[in-house]
Amino acid sequence: MTPPPPQPPSPGPNPAADSAAEPRSGPGPLVVLFGATAGALGSDLGSDETDLILLVWQVVEPRSRQVGTLHKSLVRAEAALSPQCREASGLSADSLARAEPLDKVLQQFSQLVSGDVALLGGGPYMLCTDGQQLLRQVLHPEASRKNLPLPDIFFSFYDLRREFHVQHPGTCPARDLTVASMAQDLGLETDATEDDFGVWEVKTMVAVILHLLEGPGGQLFSKPEVVKQKYETGPCSKAEVVDSETVVRARGLPWQSSDQDVARFFKGLNIARGGVALCLNAQGRRNGEALIRFVDSEQRDLALRRHKHHMGVRYIEVYKATGEEFVKIAGGTSLEVARFLSREDQVILRLRGLPFSAGPADVLGFLGPECPVTGGADGLLFVRHPDGRPTGDAFALFACEELAQAALRRHKGMLGKRYIELFRSTAAEVQQVLNRYASTPLLPTLNAPLLPIPFPLAAGTGRDCVRLRGLPYTATIEDILSFLGEAAADIRPHGVHMVLNQQGRPSGDAFIQMTSAERALAAAQRCHKKMMKERYVEVVPCSTEEMSRVLMGGTLGRSGMSPPPCKLPCLSPPAYATFQATPALIPTETAALYPSSALLPAPRVPGAPTPVAYYPGPATQFYMNYTAYYPSPPVSPTTLGYLTTPSAALASAPTSVLSQPGALVRMQGIPYTAGMKDLLSVFQAYQLAPDDYTSLIPVGDPSRTVLQAPKEWVCL
Repeated sequence: MTPPPPQPPSPGPNPAADSAAEPRSGPGPLVVLFGATAGALGSDLGSDETDLILLVWQVVEPRSRQVGTLHKSLVRAEAALSPQCREASGLSADSLARAEPLDKVLQQFSQLVSGDVALLGGGPYMLCTDGQQLLRQVLHPEASRKNLPLPDIFFSFYDLRREFHVQHPGTCPARDLTVASMAQDLGLETDATEDDFGVWEVKTMVAVILHLLEGPGGQLFSKPEVVKQKYETGPCSKAEVVDSETVVRARGLPWQSSDQDVARFFKGLNIARGGVALCLNAQGRRNGEALIRFVDSEQRDLALRRHKHHMGVRYIEVYKATGEEFVKIAGGTSLEVARFLSREDQVILRLRGLPFSAGPADVLGFLGPECPVTGGADGLLFVRHPDGRPTGDAFALFACEELAQAALRRHKGMLGKRYIELFRSTAAEVQQVLNRYASTPLLPTLNAPLLPIPFPLAAGTGRDCVRLRGLPYTATIEDILSFLGEAAADIRPHGVHMVLNQQGRPSGDAFIQMTSAERALAAAQRCHKKMMKERYVEVVPCSTEEMSRVLMGGTLGRSGMSPPPCKLPCLSPPAYATFQATPALIPTETAALYPSSALLPAPRVPGAPTPVAYYPGPATQFYMNYTAYYPSPPVSPTTLGYLTTPSAALASAPTSVLSQPGALVRMQGIPYTAGMKDLLSVFQAYQLAPDDYTSLIPVGDPSRTVLQAPKEWVCL
């Protein structure tokens, strides 16, 4: 590299003043650093995950007001230069291909900086950058991806924007400042003829620093920014108040990722102690999401810029989250868990699949003496049901990473007659698992059965409805009315239908019944791709028939309609025989929740079927068609919503069973490999008529062999 000659700072005293003069007070040497990537520049630096291509730096001695040599070094990069970078820097792919790799450039940087600092008087030095993006969003993430160790000098630095804002608080916020705006506010004369990319920025930053040192500098360059070298684990209390401006949600994580992997993805940003909470699904397994809590809102804003950055081969989505969500996932109230997690700097492993009779001695013997648990039996936490029964899960603490790695080699090792799974775990996962088993009942219950609504949907193929797709999950009916604006006056009574998914949560879809097809078309043209809470919403016309199919479990895509997974009689093809509806068997406690008119089955008139929609009794929102066909116990399945049974099956069924209303259920689409136990598991918690398996009658082709399982069954 060929550094240009040093430039004298201006204004300020002559840096070549008599060396015998008494040095002024101030911080130690500052290394003014500028960098650029092959992609975005300015405030978006590092947001596109591109590699570093340029470093420019110069040493400043604040006490003597002396400056060192200005250095410029290119960094080899494999990615192509963006048009913005190519135009601003004037660099080419050939010049970058001849440059040194990042690890070599960092070695040269350390050597040249140490030599310049020694020439200016020596002492510990500190980096000074324009903003935080260069170190937090570029250098640390890239070094982490390439497994390059960074010197300690890169873990603390001064942010020139913040130092400027301390002395000039009347200016714009620190995050909105630039090198040019700071020089303009100070009235500094800059070299407008300098066209060497990065050199003008470093020269101007040096001039700004020297000008700030001429003023009252008691608070200047006294509190450096710190980049945490290691993520610290720890518990979180339910009573703790977490600022929502410091929390993000990461989605798309590999299922085997740990809290350390998540912290490495956000390398360069300061995560709060115990601030990584991996989310679990209903089965207690990781669902690929995590909530991350940062030390302040500025770190959170930088984390949001890593949206769709990569962890291995997967891209990770990063969204805003709330403090309540974090506390719900990571918080806990158990004193036993608090004592277990009170030991700091411990590696947590989760053991799954333990025999119910296993105790601490069995687990310690399974792990062996080569990987001792911290504190012996006190370092084990067994997960139990509220009544004290074991769940087969446990957590263990290890003093260091090496011991944890040795324990992970026992993954799927045998303890008795069972193999044991071992995984890395976190404090938040410990809280979630304990909270789930402590709060859930022994027999999980589903929502109330879905009943026919009192006001039937009018049949027709006219496109007098609109479908809203892409709604925010927090959207309410009031938000939809406000979104439609003047078109809301054309909505029919009870015409807003929110569609929920299988878990009873908003699916992002809604259907609106308008007074006419013309009004529906006008609303779609006026509101299509209009914004609602930072999301654009698609508004398309549809017919009542299409709406009914979707509300009952079918799908409506660009390629047309797909029928529900189990057709209702009103939507069945004419080839299916009609049948008389039988009275529904509804328990007294469930019937008390609904009006008497809602419990009566709708009359069936062959040839003129009336569409039927389903909704949960106390609400006005619609579920997708999943729980409608499998009502929760103790309600028994009825013939409502099921296909008729072939006469061959009825002939072979016991007369005592056929006399019972709603005793027959026909199942279609059964896999050929399904056995008796698979079919019985579908009707778990329901009472079958006989005590043996003779209640399952196969309905199939007579030419099938014994080795071929039938595809249809009739359950009695």
